[in-house]
Amino acid sequence: MAKSTFSLPYKHPFTPDNQYKKSVAYFSMEFAVDQALKIYSGGLGFLAGSHMRSVYALKQNLIGVGMLWKYGYYDQGRAKDGSMQPEFREKMYSFLTDTKIRFQIPVMGKKVWVAAYYLDPEVFKTAPMFLLTTDTDGNDDTTRAISYSLYDADPTYKVAQCMVLGIGGARLLEELGYEPEVYHLNEAHAVSAVFSLYKKYGKVDEVKKRVVFTTHTPEEAGNDKHEIGFLEKLGFFSGLDLPTIKKISGMKDNIFNHSLAALSLSRNANGVSKLHGEVSRGMWKAFPGIAPIGHITNAQNNTYWIDPQLEQARIDKDTDRIAARKKELKAVLFKTVADQCGKIFDPNVLTIVWARRFAAYKRPDMLVWDMNRFTRMMNNIQQPVQVIWAGKPYPKDEDAVNTFNRLFYLSHLYPNLAVLTGYELALSKLLKDGSDIWLNTPVVTREASGTSGMTAAMNASLNLSTFDGWICEFAKDGENSFLLPVAKGDDINKQDCDNLMEKLEREVIPTYYNGQKKWREMVLNSMNDVSVPFNSDRMAREYYEKLY
Repeated sequence: MAKSTFSLPYKHPFTPDNQYKKSVAYFSMEFAVDQALKIYSGGLGFLAGSHMRSVYALKQNLIGVGMLWKYGYYDQGRAKDGSMQPEFREKMYSFLTDTKIRFQIPVMGKKVWVAAYYLDPEVFKTAPMFLLTTDTDGNDDTTRAISYSLYDADPTYKVAQCMVLGIGGARLLEELGYEPEVYHLNEAHAVSAVFSLYKKYGKVDEVKKRVVFTTHTPEEAGNDKHEIGFLEKLGFFSGLDLPTIKKISGMKDNIFNHSLAALSLSRNANGVSKLHGEVSRGMWKAFPGIAPIGHITNAQNNTYWIDPQLEQARIDKDTDRIAARKKELKAVLFKTVADQCGKIFDPNVLTIVWARRFAAYKRPDMLVWDMNRFTRMMNNIQQPVQVIWAGKPYPKDEDAVNTFNRLFYLSHLYPNLAVLTGYELALSKLLKDGSDIWLNTPVVTREASGTSGMTAAMNASLNLSTFDGWICEFAKDGENSFLLPVAKGDDINKQDCDNLMEKLEREVIPTYYNGQKKWREMVLNSMNDVSVPFNSDRMAREYYEKLY
């Protein structure tokens, strides 16, 4: 098969702004740029998608390099009894351009063909993006399957996916005849790219000069690690010998830590909130020779996320109009509730939403840990509440799936409780628009940043949260959000649950029903406070100023 060249010799499709001329290739395992392109699972993708939209808005000289997942992450369907069921369906995208670029890389002891597709910036108003797939002619069923499902549960396939993104992404740029000044690794998934760069340039300094790294993992145990021989067998190190790999990647034994390697071979690194920067520096301080770790707080693209009428009312400081529009938006969300759950919700009732990836540290079910207080709250006719849960557990995480389903079965007991499936960009937007309270309950220091509360705040929803991630830089309790005190000691779960119910019973619910003037002031403060600092245009600028 002959090597093809890109039909348009690669050049950035828009003339970069003078401040952003440095050329950057941004590698990410997932991007959430639009509901129609299902190549993301959760927060990492939402963040990368907003970044790509701000690149377009600011005319930055940056391209995205990602993966084209045949089945996406998964479709969140329902079993016969209505509980959650992962479904894997093929996705087709006629808005992607086949570049006709095909090349081979060694993966799993085979020469694997990689095909590259192009997302034109004008389709979704993003950076130009290249998406790689092994589901192409010349590959057998086992190698085609590498790019079937995002975050494959099989360790061999998961590493192979990382290799296609890293080694394949670096090779794609060569095929395009494009040498970016900066390789930006968004998480350590694409770290295999640094070994192919080392092979090309032969010196650590030459690699470091080009590579920067964003870490999203606030605890050491959360970083991917593999036995070095396992990775070598798969072709992860581009044929470099193991003594060289150990020397340049900061390894002390035979366990390869992907994030440590990325930190060891970058000139600059960042955490994704102020607190996460501090946690990361503490976490990695024992390793000499790693890149300095700063912080660039995550943000979301408000052009994409805001409701124009709410935004105009914010600018006009018209709290009555914000409240009226909010009820209209709640009515729109409640059509989905009725459709999925057969329940009629009332736009005049306080609506609490917990919606994000279902993971144990996020504690999705904290609201029901004290069933007596929960039942009392749900049965209160004088000051009623409605509660909605949504979010995708990792399909092979049985505990998380069971938590989701337990909440679903519990919802049968309450006409004012709904559990929705299909948490992707479109449903996320509806929930942000239609919630009064955005509930966020991670164990403190476990959430590197979290961004769902930003887009909720942009749409006149108040955050009720533990003191973690981006919230530490935004929230003022009783002024623009409701904050739980930081739990200390052995039983933080019980403390957080007690504090949550206390906050709801004594402040949140009474303020909504008896203190509407204060509620509306808090909503306006929240919208104003989130508007500029947590818009991804600020974040995209900071990446150029601080990291590149």
